[in-house]
Amino acid sequence: MPGSNHKDHMSFDKLGLSPKVLDAVKAAGFTEPTPIQEEAIPPAIEGRDVLGLAQTGSGKTAAFTLPMLTRLEKGRARARMPRSLILEPTRELAAQVHEAFETLGAKHRLTVALLIGGVSFDAQDRKLDRGADVLIATPGRLLDHFERGKLLLTGVDIFVVDEADRMLDMGFIPDIERLYKLLPFTRQSLFFSATMPPEIQRITNTFLHNPVQVEVARRSAAAETITQRVVRAPKDAKAKRAKLREVVRMHENDVKNAIVFANRKTTVGTLEKSMQKHGFNASALHGDMDQHARLRTLNAFREGSIDYLIASDVAARGLDIPDVSHVFNFDVPTHAEDYVHRIGRTGRAGREGYSATLIAPDEFKYLTAIENLLEKKIEWVGDEPAQASSDTAEPEKKTRSRGGSRKRGQSEPSEKRVKQTKPESEAKPKSEAKPESEAKPDNEAKPDADKPRREKPKDDNRQSAKPRRQDKHPSSEVKSMPNAKSFTESGHIPAFLQRPVR
Repeated sequence: MPGSNHKDHMSFDKLGLSPKVLDAVKAAGFTEPTPIQEEAIPPAIEGRDVLGLAQTGSGKTAAFTLPMLTRLEKGRARARMPRSLILEPTRELAAQVHEAFETLGAKHRLTVALLIGGVSFDAQDRKLDRGADVLIATPGRLLDHFERGKLLLTGVDIFVVDEADRMLDMGFIPDIERLYKLLPFTRQSLFFSATMPPEIQRITNTFLHNPVQVEVARRSAAAETITQRVVRAPKDAKAKRAKLREVVRMHENDVKNAIVFANRKTTVGTLEKSMQKHGFNASALHGDMDQHARLRTLNAFREGSIDYLIASDVAARGLDIPDVSHVFNFDVPTHAEDYVHRIGRTGRAGREGYSATLIAPDEFKYLTAIENLLEKKIEWVGDEPAQASSDTAEPEKKTRSRGGSRKRGQSEPSEKRVKQTKPESEAKPKSEAKPESEAKPDNEAKPDADKPRREKPKDDNRQSAKPRRQDKHPSSEVKSMPNAKSFTESGHIPAFLQRPVR
């Protein structure tokens, strides 16, 4: 495998595994360890912290499962106090690790509990009450059990964080930091990730004690057995779906099974309907499906009853589907590292794989980031578009044109303000006319020239004012007020007292 230090073929017998585990390995059909297994298993058996960096499909699961089985042969679990804890970012990954323990630990008679969402708490509580040697969980459900008082973490001897970079993407890092503080200081930590972003580096520096770092491949590298291609696609969604079907039909004779990736759940649903409508045996997998439906779809895909699995990135990491022949990216992933994880579904365990990615005009910037990460150019199907550079510049041109429209738009508000000030200035005589009209009875000796201009507003104001006063304070109600003349000599009642009697 490229980038590894795997010089000579080594057998599992030389890694320090127990006889029970070796028997299970042979029964499972494993002949020799992968580079990550060869380098991570010995220090893990010794009880040291391990930081494992390896690409997807390199055998990370067995790299921590096998040493855990060897170390857990001694001792027994107590109620609600698991002896080991494995964190996984998704339900599917947790279920696959559970299956791995059932297969490899068949002769160990260990109690393995699986805590994931979509399953009732009661059945999980009963499993915890009996005592769990191995607890496999997603962070959310694990903390739910802890906060309900159903779980104690003070007995954990081995703590495993799998797919740590995916945990970062899904926002689980605060949960991991909280869990680390709940675990005993003397626990062993096994930390596995396909990539090493700065935030993950910070976590490992904080919580791992003098770890053995195992890096069997260049970080963010894709397997060399995968043939990668990019295809020019239109921006229009309907036309892009037609282009996807065209690309898929080009490889129809070679496709054993394939995963089609999209960035959004809504796009996954639309692609499922589109491909089924055009005769493809396709089914969708995304995060909104309940647990039973997701597992049912995955099992159908593994067994071959589904040819095309249309998935969001929930399926991009660690799914145990060993023989996927093709991967098609309907959308270019916005994070370059997600591209590595997506195409890592094919070309696993030394098999050949093929990936094709559709590139719309507004997605060239993501392709550039991917090529920079891979440190190589990805070959185009057909000639490389001559407008690639101009397409990447299109968003800038649009922003400049929008900026220009803003400048024009800035002058428009000023014009609006000018227009608005005119009616305000015109309205001032009206607002000034009110007090003058009210004061007019005291100034009847004004020139006659002013009267024609102000008689109409005066009459209108009085006509409009009278019904308002009558509506608010009916004369019948005012008359009913006792001793009205006691307030003033003229019998006038102040306005603030003219309120209806209730």
